[in-house]
Amino acid sequence: MQRAGWVALSGRGARVAALVIATLAFQAPLSAQKPAPKPAAKPAAPTSTLTRIKESGRIRLGFVADARPYSFKDGSGNPTGFAVDLCGTVTDAIKGELALSTLAIDWVPVAAADQYKAVQQGDVDLMCGSARQTLSSRTQAAFSITIFPGGIGALVRRDAPARLKDVLLQRRSAQPNWRGNAVQLLSAQRFSAVKGSPAEAWGLAKMKEFQLTATLLHVDNYDAGFKGLVNRQVDVFFGDRAILLDALQHNLGAKDLQPIDRLFTFEPVALALGLGNEDLRLIVDRTLSKLYATGGIKTVYSKYFGTPDETTLLFYRWAALPD
Repeated sequence: MQRAGWVALSGRGARVAALVIATLAFQAPLSAQKPAPKPAAKPAAPTSTLTRIKESGRIRLGFVADARPYSFKDGSGNPTGFAVDLCGTVTDAIKGELALSTLAIDWVPVAAADQYKAVQQGDVDLMCGSARQTLSSRTQAAFSITIFPGGIGALVRRDAPARLKDVLLQRRSAQPNWRGNAVQLLSAQRFSAVKGSPAEAWGLAKMKEFQLTATLLHVDNYDAGFKGLVNRQVDVFFGDRAILLDALQHNLGAKDLQPIDRLFTFEPVALALGLGNEDLRLIVDRTLSKLYATGGIKTVYSKYFGTPDETTLLFYRWAALPD
């Protein structure tokens, strides 16, 4: 019985062995006919903006056509402005850094609301407009060091009461109840701001915060604001400080107006570029830092805002990065 059992077991084992051999023999040709697939090739790394500029010999600079004094069109329709001039200096530095004999500039008009989108999508390499660097905007674009200490400023007439100027400058006096007297003085003033502008929203918020009964007039544009101030229809005109300073250089009634040497809000303006372009940003920041540290910024600044005072020059010295 044991032998019979052994023979039966041997028979089944033989059949199993034969089946395995047959299977292996059947699979071997298939393996030879279908070699193992090769690993998928890694996608090529995207070409950096700086590399593309070097290979093409062209750079695309974005500008906002109606963001004076940062960027606008001159009488011939060509881009000009404070940020545009700075981008021209940066372009010269890029040309030298890449050892290019020529570097053509393609000026691309961009709407103010689309500045971050333009660099995100690669429509422009560098945005030479009025981009504000904030924590939220830094999620959409990279920025150079600050090119202008932007924010809300104010204009008054030169013959405005010294007391009003002191209150706007927050110069506290030794008089008792200084704050109460200041609120009373401000409540008697007539303010103005461009309708729908950040200055208008800020002014309304401050009037509510300090419970001022002052009048806030809404003007259609900056020219109307200047005219109202010159004609004594209002006492203080609030607006973007850069625009106010630029207007003093070109407005016919500027001789009768005076800027308040104070920023009521802080909105640093910078050149914008696409996220991840650290090699390009390094050239931009190095160029601007050299311009600030050597005092070369005075020439560009004076062209649009008048002669910079010591406070302004100190700002640019602090903004410059050391090598």
